[in-house]
Amino acid sequence: MNTGQTAARDDAPLSKQRLRLWLQLLKATRHVESRLRENLRNTFATTLPRFDVMAMLDHAPEGLRMSDLSARLMVSNGNVTGIIDRLVNDGLVVRVPIEGDRRATLVRLTQKGRETFAEMAATHEAWVNELFAPLGRDDIERAIDMLALLRGKDE
Repeated sequence: MNTGQTAARDDAPLSKQRLRLWLQLLKATRHVESRLRENLRNTFATTLPRFDVMAMLDHAPEGLRMSDLSARLMVSNGNVTGIIDRLVNDGLVVRVPIEGDRRATLVRLTQKGRETFAEMAATHEAWVNELFAPLGRDDIERAIDMLALLRGKDE
């Protein structure tokens, strides 16, 4: 980057710099998400939403109600139902009736689902590690702190 561009950015109003930051965050997020989606599709013939559902279920070995799963994923019950149907058909998830509530069921990973997800999660971690390789430990800690501050969180 040349010094003229740097000087122009330094002179820009803070609101313009914040807008620029927002656009860079979006571009970075889209880049990482796109690569992860492509890798999941090519390596495991799966989708990011399926991976996300399996990750939530992996963190709740006792199982989750569909409504809880939807809330945690911040998507509608309808979106999750289709994914769960396919995971059940693939033998990765099982539906378990809840005693005393005929309308509700828990969903949980099967043994095959736990094993499949463990392999996917380890590979996913390696991909994320590779995508973030240009950042050192201090960069990462600073970025985490800044994003937590932006969200109003103390993490």
